[in-house]
Amino acid sequence: MRVAQIDRKTAETDICLKINIDGKGESKIATGCGFLDHMLVLFAKHGRFDLEVSCKGDIEVDYHHTAEDIGICLGKAFAQALGDKKGIVRYGSMILPMHESLILSAVDFSGRSFLAFGLEIPASKVGDFDTELVEEFWLAFVRSAECNLHIKQLAGTNSHHIIEGAFKSVARSFKQAVAIDADFADEIPSTKGVL
Repeated sequence: MRVAQIDRKTAETDICLKINIDGKGESKIATGCGFLDHMLVLFAKHGRFDLEVSCKGDIEVDYHHTAEDIGICLGKAFAQALGDKKGIVRYGSMILPMHESLILSAVDFSGRSFLAFGLEIPASKVGDFDTELVEEFWLAFVRSAECNLHIKQLAGTNSHHIIEGAFKSVARSFKQAVAIDADFADEIPSTKGVL
């Protein structure tokens, strides 16, 4: 099974994150931020990843360090679980409707970090969560996972729906990309022979 555990402690956060990318979508999430917990539960469910996240962060300041550092840990966990990436499909994409919002995501687990972030989130907060932290989360993820991720809003006016649609869309793109291609299970999906 492709699993990973990341333990990361700084002056701002103390995180333990475990993932099984060949899971059933089960999750146990405690970040200290209800909205981020909700997004990570959805991410696990729609990606069929078993995910556990425990974070003690400086949430008396705000959720910035918590969101960014969990993004770092989740990215590292994907990189560790994928190993040399032998046999993976590598690419995944999804256009996902969430009420009035429509979110496109596409990923390449290429070994190169890039984020194209195209969400137009109208509200500055959802509950007590700063919506600008969505971009910080995915930026931290791609840097650690070393993947190329595009997230584009095609429609949407409700901030919660837009963000939720993004997490669901990305999860389903990841599910496609990390799947093992049975026809090429012993090959690295690159002409370079390495990712």
